[in-house]
Amino acid sequence: MVFTEWRALRQGESTSQRRREIEHAYERFLSGDAEVERTPARPRRGVLTPMREIILHSWQRSLDHLVDPEAQPSSPDLTADELAALREVHPLATALPMLERLLFREAEDSGFIVAVGDAQGRLLWIDGDRRLRALAEDMGFAEGTDWSERAVGTSAPGSALALDHPLQLFGAEHFSRAVHQWSCAATPVHDPETGAILGVIDITGRETVAEPHVLPFVEATRAAVEAELSLEAMRRRVEAESLKTARRRKPERAARRSPQLMVLGREPALLTAGAETLELGRRHAEILVALAGAPQGLTSGALTDAVYGEAGSTETLRAELARLRKLLSAHRVPIEVRAKPYRLSQTISVDAHDTLAALGRGAHRLALSGYGGEALPGSEAPCVEALRHDLEMTLRQSMLQSASPELLFEYAQQWAEDDAEVWQTLLQILPPLSPKRARVVAKLDAL
Repeated sequence: MVFTEWRALRQGESTSQRRREIEHAYERFLSGDAEVERTPARPRRGVLTPMREIILHSWQRSLDHLVDPEAQPSSPDLTADELAALREVHPLATALPMLERLLFREAEDSGFIVAVGDAQGRLLWIDGDRRLRALAEDMGFAEGTDWSERAVGTSAPGSALALDHPLQLFGAEHFSRAVHQWSCAATPVHDPETGAILGVIDITGRETVAEPHVLPFVEATRAAVEAELSLEAMRRRVEAESLKTARRRKPERAARRSPQLMVLGREPALLTAGAETLELGRRHAEILVALAGAPQGLTSGALTDAVYGEAGSTETLRAELARLRKLLSAHRVPIEVRAKPYRLSQTISVDAHDTLAALGRGAHRLALSGYGGEALPGSEAPCVEALRHDLEMTLRQSMLQSASPELLFEYAQQWAEDDAEVWQTLLQILPPLSPKRARVVAKLDAL
């Protein structure tokens, strides 16, 4: 069966007359009148054509599903926890920033509501005109509620999913009498790779939503969302392929990579060189941090100050250097501490320096994943305290200025639990419908 009339109104059509025709047809249908006139594919001039074929078929499906047209749509099908969990993993969550730009802001200014639902017709996110949202909630149009045809009968989101086609409804074309004062337009959203239905985008409001130009607008938004999903899928494939390539090359790289000193969130520190991994005492780790940060070398006085501060002595430093050289030699670590000036025989990669470098080139995700906490947490060596402060401040400012909402949220939870400025910034940049906003607001209240 081919349906040709997906728009609710024709250009220039009288909304008051059309409303009366639909309401009359609706009452006749519910009374069992089988002679409700249907809209032909090519309307004849001067002939009233009250009902579209697609609406009559949807009404019949609603009856078959035993939907009560007089009943108010049911209470939410999802609990608050279930709704939050579903939002977190739903594929359309990645498209919320785009929907914010294309629809949500426009809805608030233009007097309509935007709803995004899953493939089963459950409404996951609703935004838009606040006054209309409150009125819509009174008739059951709320987040977590099932608006499939099986649940509420003919509606734009439910019928668009049932027909797998964009659709516009005007007034009494809705099967539930409680929705007759509303008009809506909806389109299913598909997985760009498999073609499966992911969910539905719906615009709900008063009579203006039934105007002919609205459905193409909704369709254009759907096309933009699917294009964004396609790009996201492509990014995931590229990342997965890069990860596979990296894993294949890992043994080769491990054989020739420079020694690495890991101090972030660690005590004792770990020194890795080739196949050897060595735990270092605090003083030895502090010496290596100081020398790794000064590849040109340090005098005995400068190295003493960097490790011990003003209270240190060069004699104490020399004794500690002797023990460090002996330890490295005993474990066959191919690193020498040379003198005049004190310097390392080869470059050591320090995880704290690597994280700073990642922040410097804008690789925020890489930097945050590599940050395991402050450098040598128990150390009071001036060189370590300076490195610790530099990294913490650089990470914080980078997250505040440039990180995505998701990354800033991760940083806030892990490393800025009591930082009110971070949580306030997060509240400002999160999408209005993000499920994370509740956590942010609660945290700010506590702070």
